[in-house]
Amino acid sequence: MLLLLFVWVAASEGQCTFRNTAFKSGEYLSYNLYYNWKFVWVKAGTASMSTVESSYGGRRAWRASLTTRGSKRVDDMFVLRDTLLCYSSLDMAPLYYRKGAREGKRYYVDEVFYDYADGKTVCRQHRQKSDGSHTWLKKRYGDCVYDMLNMFIRARSFNPEGWKKGKVIDFPMVDGNSCDPARIVYRGKQVVKGDNGVKYRCLQLSYMEKDGDKWKKVVDFYVTDDDNHIPVRLDMFLRFGSAKAFVVGIKGNRNAIASVVK
Repeated sequence: MLLLLFVWVAASEGQCTFRNTAFKSGEYLSYNLYYNWKFVWVKAGTASMSTVESSYGGRRAWRASLTTRGSKRVDDMFVLRDTLLCYSSLDMAPLYYRKGAREGKRYYVDEVFYDYADGKTVCRQHRQKSDGSHTWLKKRYGDCVYDMLNMFIRARSFNPEGWKKGKVIDFPMVDGNSCDPARIVYRGKQVVKGDNGVKYRCLQLSYMEKDGDKWKKVVDFYVTDDDNHIPVRLDMFLRFGSAKAFVVGIKGNRNAIASVVK
């Protein structure tokens, strides 16, 4: 009976699976953060992202975390303390997402718990607000849905061969209390220099969210034009202004970094 239950769950979840070609357990990426303050770019903190093979609900899973830390010297401008965590199955179906964010005077926590049944995605969505109150939703979605971090690690395994500028990938994005349209737009290729002094040939991808009747750009990702698709630079368009992140260190990459420009 347990075996049949496992097969049933795996089959339901299979609609949202994907192959991972971009990372392996133990990958660790580090970044310098910069804020735009009165038209001047100021070094303002650090960020890091790690991916390991772990377990979730008694099964093997990928665990990815992204942490941003603004330095105390710029806290008077804007306080930024974000921690994002996600679990996905080894074949990339989302299982869990959490975001704890302190942005300015606002602090909140978002969580999404994923289940799969009868070809549907079932999400329990939780938000803890700044005042300490909690909201819970349970919704069934007719197709696959994704949170920001699960979609990011999934997108690293996209095959851009044959993509043309302007190609759009649409998907539904969930957080602690909603499900909204989102998209990734391919902008072409650029050479980008990291804070490690290395130049990389990169693909530029824009993550966009629907804002009323218009699309709003949230982040531009510059990822290596090789099988790793490692983020080298991120341009973030925030409520208080803008910020950038440049890669400092790359450890534990799965594939050779073939995008280095000599």
